[in-house]
Amino acid sequence: MQQQEITVMNYKEAIEYINKTQKFGIRPGLEAIEMLLNFMGNPQKMLKYVHVAGTNGKGSTVSFISSVLIEAGYKVGIFTSPSIQRFSEKIRVNHTEIPECDIARIISSMKEKIELILRSGGSSPTEFEIITALAFQYFAEQGCDLVVLEAGLGGRLDSTNIIGKPEVAVITTINYDHMDVLGDTLTEIASEKAGIIKEECDVVLYPQEEDVQTVVDQVCERQGAKLHKVDFSSLQIKSFNFQKQKFDYEAYTSLETSLLGDHQIKNAAIAIKTIEVLQGKGYRVNEQIIRKGLSKAKWPGRFEMVNQSPVFLVDGAHNVQGVLTLNDNLKKLFPGKKVTFMIGVLSDKDYKAMIRVISPIAKSFITVTPNNSRALKAQDLKLFLESHSLNALACESTEEAIRMCLKFALPDEIICAFGSLYYIGEIRKYFTEN
Repeated sequence: MQQQEITVMNYKEAIEYINKTQKFGIRPGLEAIEMLLNFMGNPQKMLKYVHVAGTNGKGSTVSFISSVLIEAGYKVGIFTSPSIQRFSEKIRVNHTEIPECDIARIISSMKEKIELILRSGGSSPTEFEIITALAFQYFAEQGCDLVVLEAGLGGRLDSTNIIGKPEVAVITTINYDHMDVLGDTLTEIASEKAGIIKEECDVVLYPQEEDVQTVVDQVCERQGAKLHKVDFSSLQIKSFNFQKQKFDYEAYTSLETSLLGDHQIKNAAIAIKTIEVLQGKGYRVNEQIIRKGLSKAKWPGRFEMVNQSPVFLVDGAHNVQGVLTLNDNLKKLFPGKKVTFMIGVLSDKDYKAMIRVISPIAKSFITVTPNNSRALKAQDLKLFLESHSLNALACESTEEAIRMCLKFALPDEIICAFGSLYYIGEIRKYFTEN
């Protein structure tokens, strides 16, 4: 029987098709993506991985690891989420984002496969499952040497966990977030994150609370996995400013990174340990390459300065742990100074606790509504802030909020936007174009 010719969508149509699947929500489990990938010929089986899970710090750690591997000459697939300004940011090979024409072509083919699945009685994949499968297909076509793969939500039932044994499984900080899906306790959340640990794989672990550490130890023992615990006791920041930080870690002295904040130094240490494990597997990476890779790593929207006078920072902190880190970084860089905060949050986040953390250093708040169906309305957030005797102003748009911040800020004042990555990209775009 002659194979039916695939109708190729254009880029806009492909993105619209992906966006329509948001209606299926978040559906933990591997059955749907397994079926989809089977219909696609299982491109994920053609690749090797560093799989990164955790509550915070995943993206920065991915950035550090991939930057070092690129510097070493490897062809690296990089999968992260969410994007800041463009859909294509999620899927990159080295420094190049997936082209729009390849998104349209692959999604067109996947649409045909999904229709076959539906006709055979299967369920439609979710948005994230489709994007994950798109990434696998593209990375396989590009012949990537290694894929640095960021888990989406959790680990055990996250669609990225359809892969087999990774070269290294990396677990960053574990804390409270997405409790409606992952569980109400740290041990429950840790069990989900530790689900990326496969039989006899290597595991690099960020220092954790005792209960979390116990969970990971038990999973590693059960799976016969080799655990590499990162020790921060030798980590020492030598100097820092708005451009870079210089630090020592174990035998490495005077390492540099342009990513700001104490937490980024810790993420860099996680990356170094991961690279050392890869070295033990035959990957050719020397100390000079590690130095260059760390110094070249970029991760937009994470304690990033987008304007100097007044200082305007953007940070993707969207849970309590992230805001605690943001608070510490602001007090360290700007001791004794009050900050004007632009804030937009999703309604299912613990924004009340986030505000309790940050309010002691707040001069005022300007609220916005992030571009997400789960967003808390700017006016509702303003009313909550005012009910706690905090100065607040609601704005109709992100651009209006930026202009309001800049209008009233003196040249030596500090502005910081946080609360959700879903509007940080709009701020970066504003300062790039104005």
